[in-house]
Amino acid sequence: MKPSYKNIIALAFVALAFQGCKEEDLNVFPTNDIIASQVYSTPAGYKQELVKLYASYGLTSPSGSDGSDIGGLNSGFADFLRLFWSSQELTTDEAICAWNDTGIPDLNQSLWTADNQFLRGLYSRSLLQITFCNEFLRESTDAKLGARGISGADADNVRNYRAEARFLRAYQYWVLMDAFGNPPFVTEDDNIGKTPPKQIKRAELFSYIESELKAIEPDLKDARSNEYGRADKGAAWALLARLYLNAKVYTGAEKNTEAITYASKVIGAGYELKSNYKDLFLADNDQNNKETILSINYDGEKGTNYGGTTFLINAGINADMNPASFGVPSGGWGGNRTRQNLPGLFPDPNGTQDKRGVFFGSKATVEEMSTFTDGLRVTKFKNVTSTGQTPPSLNGTFSSLDFPIFRLAEQYLIYGEAVARGGSGGDAGTALSYINKLRERAYGNTSGNLTTADLTVDFYLNERGRELYWEGFRRTDLIRYGKFTSGTYLWPFKGGTKAGTALPDYRNLFPIPSADLIANTNLTQNTGY
Repeated sequence: MKPSYKNIIALAFVALAFQGCKEEDLNVFPTNDIIASQVYSTPAGYKQELVKLYASYGLTSPSGSDGSDIGGLNSGFADFLRLFWSSQELTTDEAICAWNDTGIPDLNQSLWTADNQFLRGLYSRSLLQITFCNEFLRESTDAKLGARGISGADADNVRNYRAEARFLRAYQYWVLMDAFGNPPFVTEDDNIGKTPPKQIKRAELFSYIESELKAIEPDLKDARSNEYGRADKGAAWALLARLYLNAKVYTGAEKNTEAITYASKVIGAGYELKSNYKDLFLADNDQNNKETILSINYDGEKGTNYGGTTFLINAGINADMNPASFGVPSGGWGGNRTRQNLPGLFPDPNGTQDKRGVFFGSKATVEEMSTFTDGLRVTKFKNVTSTGQTPPSLNGTFSSLDFPIFRLAEQYLIYGEAVARGGSGGDAGTALSYINKLRERAYGNTSGNLTTADLTVDFYLNERGRELYWEGFRRTDLIRYGKFTSGTYLWPFKGGTKAGTALPDYRNLFPIPSADLIANTNLTQNTGY
């Protein structure tokens, strides 16, 4: 049984049904049939509204899997993880999709436009969730708490909730900064309904996210002390480490020393690697798991949508793969699989298999985008527990597998790469110990162990591919390494040709959606679009 907080999250959107802002409009309040003074009148009301902030990461609307609170986007496409994953994986060497829905072939070929519905959906979803966080923060000031008679320990709890809301907002601003560079920007301090949101420059947004994460640290719960699925200090440190590793991309200046500092904070906070890699991606991955720092939580019976891990599992399998063995007996959509670059990262040193590379199929090469059997399928994600049980699932399709946003293995890799890139405060010997922990888990013995001489900067890109593939990292990683657009590193259908070709460098950023440029004259399109 999942911890109760997961079930609360799954039920929250339905129990607290509200009509959210459509599209990406940061300049309006979320609206409710119940006014704010009623919703926030008690400490329990604040907790419920915090739950709703988390629920908006795992659901698509108050009406369940058939609803979308992103205007103009099919409900099946409107989930945050599905949109984020598609932008980070289908645009890279790790994945390709067989479907011809408008916009998917463009992502497969890195030929997206400012009208791509999936990129617009990601932009809109992130801004909508920021809007929800802003509204929560407006209603949870000390002045509002005092006026509502909330004091003492209850007020202290709400201050913790505020820190979590600021974390969730900072995370979504990181998503927008990484993907779109220069998004519209609004906080709880801006007047609503007065003027359209102003655009913020990427480097300025970096500084804002950095300052927010540092400012909220005292009010967040200690690492590993919060309820499952809620942010704590460990999550803030993990996002800071990720932010700093990519600082040169975002600001033009390296911050590898800072990346080492914050990765070290996470590593020293009591997290531990899960002993079996595959157990990280099974339906009871919340149990006895000290590796995951923060997850998006899903419930295949009480909080369903066609995105999230339901999408990751179903889109990666079809009927010839026995969907019941993946915990979705009525599922199997036949969409996503690898390009040959990904399985090529898994050689067998000394004849020992890297257990992280779990693939199905006999044809690694991709000759046709629309042929699902071109390219190996990834069998990493399953809606089955470590004891082989399938959790309750509505219609036999929906998943209860939680998705890790941050886990300890990433922090080991951040530490090592930042050391290799010249950051201070760490050392190659410590980095080697972390990497060999990952590889001993991967091989089940020491056959894959390395020496410090192996830990070059380039090594870390490949090792991140082996450890973190299909977890939403690849686009960001390839950009950091200068390989996302480069003609020196290709994959099938990159740039629209079967053999792959170079892309113009402006495609390291996605375009601001055309609809928002029309709606908000304060915005300027990213260069090249």
